[in-house]
Amino acid sequence: MLIQPSAPVVNNLASTPVTSFLQLVRYFEQQTTPRERWRIGLEHEKVGVRASGEPVPFDGPTGLWALLSRFERLGFSADREGDHPVALWRGDDKLSLEPGGQFELSAGATESVSGSAALLRSHLMELKSLAEGLDIHFIAGGFRPFGRLDEVPWHPKHRYAIMREFLPNQGREGRLAWEMMKRTATMQFNFDFSSEADAVERMRTGFAVSSIVTALGAASPIVDGQPSGFKSYRAAVWLETDENRSGLLPFAFGPEMSFSRYAEWALDVPMFFVVREDAYVTFPEAMSFRRLWQEGFEHEGVRHHATMADWELHLSTLFPEVRLKKTVEMRGADAGPLPVGLGLAALWRGLVDEPGARQAAWELVEHATGDERQATRRDVPRLGLEARLGRHKLADLARPLLEIAREGLLRIPFGAEDAALLDPIAALAEEGRCPADQMLDEYHAAGGDPAKLIRVWEHP
Repeated sequence: MLIQPSAPVVNNLASTPVTSFLQLVRYFEQQTTPRERWRIGLEHEKVGVRASGEPVPFDGPTGLWALLSRFERLGFSADREGDHPVALWRGDDKLSLEPGGQFELSAGATESVSGSAALLRSHLMELKSLAEGLDIHFIAGGFRPFGRLDEVPWHPKHRYAIMREFLPNQGREGRLAWEMMKRTATMQFNFDFSSEADAVERMRTGFAVSSIVTALGAASPIVDGQPSGFKSYRAAVWLETDENRSGLLPFAFGPEMSFSRYAEWALDVPMFFVVREDAYVTFPEAMSFRRLWQEGFEHEGVRHHATMADWELHLSTLFPEVRLKKTVEMRGADAGPLPVGLGLAALWRGLVDEPGARQAAWELVEHATGDERQATRRDVPRLGLEARLGRHKLADLARPLLEIAREGLLRIPFGAEDAALLDPIAALAEEGRCPADQMLDEYHAAGGDPAKLIRVWEHP
């Protein structure tokens, strides 16, 4: 099956054949960054709704494409697929629409969370100004609270069309894949690393505390206009979205964790597609990267073999709670209220950019077994901070974890400013509450009226 991509793949990796496993491992080694040049990158999604709570269509004079096009007035340049913009760039900042129309900012890297916060606040101001008169309101939360799944339109981007067909066919684990694609929203934090050992430690700590971070930021209790019984329905959806490529990686907690071990795992995850001659090519049967590398594939009478561009693309289609690409990516947070999201970014920076804090965070939770970590991941969506890791309630682990992060921030450049961003989530942790609890209070106070709630939950 041949599908045209949104833009040509222009990358010298496309002409570099994969000839050895060591070559795949060296891809990660080539991403190392000296400590003095470490940066943080932030990716932020938000759900757009009408004032009534209804989903916003892509088409039409007040649709999402019309809004996206308005950003060209502000100096953004558009990548197009057919007649529609699918991504806009201004310097290192990128805007795009996710499969269900979630509006995403991938912000340029900065030296501190405070720098990223300034970029995000400026973006939200621009977004609100350009949405004026279009009846599009962007709300903070990890899951679209109003509108059924079948009412949310599909982005016709070709990459999403492939994922739409592929993911639900992964057994029970793919049952909620369309929910993930169309109705979830997340906030992701990306960090540089200086060496393999540095990256491994960041990933180990990230996986170990990811459930605590998910619980602290849980902000998706409303589904189809009703309380769902979950604090983070987004996290619940990920439990049934292709476990082959998502969740916790058990080997990350053991001594065998390395670039090589991550590459070995990635080799056996089924692929969505490759790109050949500026077009997406899918496979008639399951194709792992290992098989692509060792056997190649036939397409239109030509035998194709794996390239390093295929490897880079494949890595971007893996979704563990902590992902290794050109940076180490922390992926487990709902896109909740802005002060909470920025607090989680500061938490992550304090934990992973300072080696002493990283080690202290690991020691806080190293007692847990693999089964206990998996059980916690399954419990957090419903219970939030009331979930347990072994014998410890997450609320009781979150408070010392925040102190470890604060102390870590005070030992690194620009950290004192970032440490102040921890205050909103520290206050929640003291109360044993997450944003979902506040959202449920607001829901009941408003009698579940979408028009009232959108005014409360809309980004400032």
